[in-house]
Amino acid sequence: MKKQFTHIDASGNPKMVDVSEKLVTKRVAKAQAVVILGKEILAQIKNNELITRKGPVFQTAIIAGVMAAKKTHELIPFCHPLALEDCQVRIEVVKKKVLITTTATVTGKTGVEMEAITAASVAALTIYDMCKALSQEIVIEEIKLMAKQGGKKDFIRKK
Repeated sequence: MKKQFTHIDASGNPKMVDVSEKLVTKRVAKAQAVVILGKEILAQIKNNELITRKGPVFQTAIIAGVMAAKKTHELIPFCHPLALEDCQVRIEVVKKKVLITTTATVTGKTGVEMEAITAASVAALTIYDMCKALSQEIVIEEIKLMAKQGGKKDFIRKK
């Protein structure tokens, strides 16, 4: 059977997916973003935090990521509004890269992949914004879904 886009109707027009017949299940999604800051910025990190004139970068990025996850339906067309039950954002420096890992959880009829990915994306953008005065060499290297469970199909990205 050929896979089809779920957000396109038979006439080729965009549509919201009807989830009214789906079962309510616990759904969890994990996402990841990687930010490369460069040596000069990495050298300023103390106790796994970077303080700039704008404030503590990683703590601010964590807050921004959670806020963004809660507003995903306002940013992504046809994304269902969800009552998130949990959203965690973890930031750590690993091998000269900033690794942002997010987890979103809901008990509902549709998945939380977009919320987890949005949290990781906005956390990465916040780090970029707060550090751009220090360097224009910052790179948001990748943003990806790492895992999802609780819907029709579970997924785990092989590293």
